[in-house]
Amino acid sequence: MTDEPAVLYHRDGTVGVITLNRPKAMNSANAALSDLVGEYLEQIAADPEVRVGVITGTGRAFCAGMDLKAFAAGEDVAGKHPEWGFAGAAQHWIDKPLIAAVNGFAFGGGAELMLACDLAVISSTASIAVPEVKRGLFAAGGGAVRLARLLPRRLAAELLLTGRPLTAPEALAAGLVNRMVEPDELMPATLELAREIGANAPLALQVTKQVMYRSLAAGDDWTDEAWAENAAAFAKIAVSADAAEGATAFAEKRDPVWTGK
Repeated sequence: MTDEPAVLYHRDGTVGVITLNRPKAMNSANAALSDLVGEYLEQIAADPEVRVGVITGTGRAFCAGMDLKAFAAGEDVAGKHPEWGFAGAAQHWIDKPLIAAVNGFAFGGGAELMLACDLAVISSTASIAVPEVKRGLFAAGGGAVRLARLLPRRLAAELLLTGRPLTAPEALAAGLVNRMVEPDELMPATLELAREIGANAPLALQVTKQVMYRSLAAGDDWTDEAWAENAAAFAKIAVSADAAEGATAFAEKRDPVWTGK
């Protein structure tokens, strides 16, 4: 037992950092971890000073998936909000960009937690796997749904059907992560990426994320549904104070001052 919280949270400027904090349990997800991750995601979404969220872990694991010991003991591992999905995040939409800082192995639900983020930076010593088929299960926390959208279908099928790990260099080459860095550079590189994103207009970031995912749901970039979503989003953003500020700042050759309105 420990008095340490299962998840830590702090703000680094405009970046909200969620840190899984069960290193002895390889940051596996129990109810406490799931509840706190979900609550901190809600906090990031509601805080006007936060523009980008980061999820990472302590110790040698990013997340080892579900806490199987807690599950075997009959404990509830989903937490108070099962609708949020695995670890309070896999089905938990927020309209701000999220980056996974994959500090160590991300297996099972840990891989699915990474997949729920919009971008990922990985340590060169980390690895990713969805080994559920080796335990008579399948990657039901988002792996089977998301991997084939992010990877070539045959590679996604190989990973899902064999359960073999993907090394950090392989993940980078396949486009599953955005950047690979040495372990001691993981958080500096992730925060650098977060700040680069966060320097842009907050409302524009939110609308861009929304259109990106909703147009993917349309299934085809030639559908009327996809373009209707795009048009509605542009009508909203074109009359925003930030759009006016962006144009004015460009004309005046100065940095824009965003208000998120």
